[in-house]
Amino acid sequence: MTVDPADEAMLERLQRGAFEYFLKAYNPRNGLVADTMREGAPSSIAVIGFALSAYPVGIERGWMERTEAVRRSLVTLRFLMGSDQSGSAHATGYRGFYFHFLDMELGTRVWLSEVSLIDTGFLMAGVLTAATYFDADTIEERELRQLANALYRRVDWRWAQRDGGAVTHGWKPECGFLNYGWEGYSEAILLYVLGLGSPTHALTDESFPAWTVTYQWENLYGHNFLVAGPLFIHQFSHAWIDFRGIRDAFMREKDCDYFENSRRATYVQREYAMRNPRSFTGYGADCWGLSAGDGPQAEARSIAGRNQTFYGYAARGVPYGPDDGTLCGSSTLSSLVFAPELVLPALRALEARSGTNDPSLIRASGFNPTVAEAGPNGWISPGEFGLDQGMIVLMIENYRSGLPWRLGRANPFVRAGLHRAGFKGGWL
Repeated sequence: MTVDPADEAMLERLQRGAFEYFLKAYNPRNGLVADTMREGAPSSIAVIGFALSAYPVGIERGWMERTEAVRRSLVTLRFLMGSDQSGSAHATGYRGFYFHFLDMELGTRVWLSEVSLIDTGFLMAGVLTAATYFDADTIEERELRQLANALYRRVDWRWAQRDGGAVTHGWKPECGFLNYGWEGYSEAILLYVLGLGSPTHALTDESFPAWTVTYQWENLYGHNFLVAGPLFIHQFSHAWIDFRGIRDAFMREKDCDYFENSRRATYVQREYAMRNPRSFTGYGADCWGLSAGDGPQAEARSIAGRNQTFYGYAARGVPYGPDDGTLCGSSTLSSLVFAPELVLPALRALEARSGTNDPSLIRASGFNPTVAEAGPNGWISPGEFGLDQGMIVLMIENYRSGLPWRLGRANPFVRAGLHRAGFKGGWL
């Protein structure tokens, strides 16, 4: 792959800037990582998973010494292994899973958050990435691998599987399992693969078909694809798993794979922005990407004859909404591996608007040009969000070297989970 030197320099700036989030947001006393850089933010277990996955990238890029990455990872894994797993209202987790948000100092549940299945999945993806990458025969790296293996084996995936086969969203000590499950295409493909690959508490064979039977395949703007409105759904699992050329039963029937599906979803996103059916400011060929992220809480206003309200933090999607004119530059970037011919021009345009010393339109959780009173580029989300920065680091690296994908392919639990889900072909 040949990359224009100017584009390579841009990707280096963006990736390194995003990587530095994990240096700033890390608590050296327990290894927890903050959800956002906003004052008082708790730790997010998903962001911890991204941090553990980003450290190997930092080593390979020369931004972090291996010994420092091992030290940081060990602090995190030791805390997770020794944390309170009683499931009480003030614990850290239950049955190997973890509460979604934890106090940065105490490591205990905050915000009455749930024991989160998907966020534990992202955490375990990082745990397994670390275990695969740190393969040296040293005391520290042997301990790291032992801890990572024990943490993954402790997760009781089967406990969270409903009788019908699908996996629940989460559990709370106050009310038990939440009333909804992981059904309909989503980022949970990673969750099912990790749950099926467990050597100790695996999901049953019925779980994956129970999920895929709820899929919705449509034709939008001339593209046949598996529909999910927010762009992040088509990206998150791909940060760790290389879906190129491997197919489950559903994709074999459609003569497609999940990587190609995400490529088509990227084209649909751009086409929606070019058509701009709701007449928002700024949408176009090089300004697109509706996803989950922060948004303005500005006053409602009349746009194209309707009263337009704004949603704050929301999962925005194409083509059925919600859509309030807010775009997510990090999700645009995270489609880089699928459609660089669309993403690189968009990144150039966004960086030109922001300036190379302030890539806020790309790394911010959201921006809204329609709210023009907020500044020359409209409203821009303040601070940085760890999920966005993690996706930037991993997806740029998958584009540049494929390192996260290689580590995923090398992990026996990931491979076992893919096989049990019915994936065949390609590198499997």
